[in-house]
Amino acid sequence: MSELNQEISQEKSQTVLSPTKSVKLRISRSNPEVNSEERFDEFVIPVEKYTTVLDAILNVKSHLDHSVAVRYSCRQASCGSCGMKINGKPALACFTKVVELNTDTITVEPMDNFPIVRDLAVNFTRMFNNHKKIMPYVVREDSEIKPDTGVKEILQTPEDVDKYIQFSSCIKCGLCNSACPTMAMDTSFVGPQALAQAYRYIADTRDKGKDNRLKIIDDSHGIWRCHFAGSCSQVCPKGVDPAMGIQLLRSYLLGLRD
Repeated sequence: MSELNQEISQEKSQTVLSPTKSVKLRISRSNPEVNSEERFDEFVIPVEKYTTVLDAILNVKSHLDHSVAVRYSCRQASCGSCGMKINGKPALACFTKVVELNTDTITVEPMDNFPIVRDLAVNFTRMFNNHKKIMPYVVREDSEIKPDTGVKEILQTPEDVDKYIQFSSCIKCGLCNSACPTMAMDTSFVGPQALAQAYRYIADTRDKGKDNRLKIIDDSHGIWRCHFAGSCSQVCPKGVDPAMGIQLLRSYLLGLRD
C-alpha cells in the first residue's frame, strides 16, 4: 500500500473512532455497610453513536474511578445483569444507547425495590427466592417417559407453544420488580417476575403442576396484591408482558379457564 493510501486509511479510521460528543454521567454512589448516605459523582465521558450506558460506566471504571461498583456480564441484553435506573427509568445499561436518550446528562442509579449492595449493584435474593417458590420447571412424573414404553419426548403443537413462548423469554433482570409500585409497598409480595413465570409453566401443556402453583400464588401477598399498574410490562426488555400473564393467571383462579 502506498504512503498516500496509508494516510487516507488512517484518516478514515480516526474519523470513525473519534467521539461524536461528550456527556455528563452522574453515578449514584453508596455503601450500606459503611453508611446510608447516597451521593452522586459526576464524570464527563466521550461517546460515539454506538456507545451504550454500560460502555460509559465502564469507561469511568477503567480510566477515572476504579471503585465504581456495577454488575454486568454478556453485554448483549441476554444475561440481565446490568439492570439499573437510567434517568429514572429501569433499563438494561448494555441495551441503552447514550444517543437515544437525547440528553447531555445521564443519571444512573440502582434499581428500586432491591437492597443495595454498593453503588449500582443490588441484591437479587428476594427475587430469586420468589422465582424458586413458584416451581419454575415442568412438573411431570418421570415414569411417564421411559425408553421401554417408547415415549422419549412429549410433543407440542405450534399452538401449544404459542401459549407460553412469550413468557419463556424472561432473563430475570429484575426490571419489572423494580418498576412495580406494589413491590415497594409490600415486602412479602411475590412480584411480577415470579407471577409471569408461574403463568409460563401453567400454560405449558407438558406441565402438571398447575394446582400446586395456583395454591402458592392464591394469597394476599400473591396474585391478588397486584394492582395492575402495568409498569412491569412497560420496562421489560424482552417483551414478556408480566401484566398480561398476571391477568391470565387470575382467569384460572376465577374459574374462567381450565
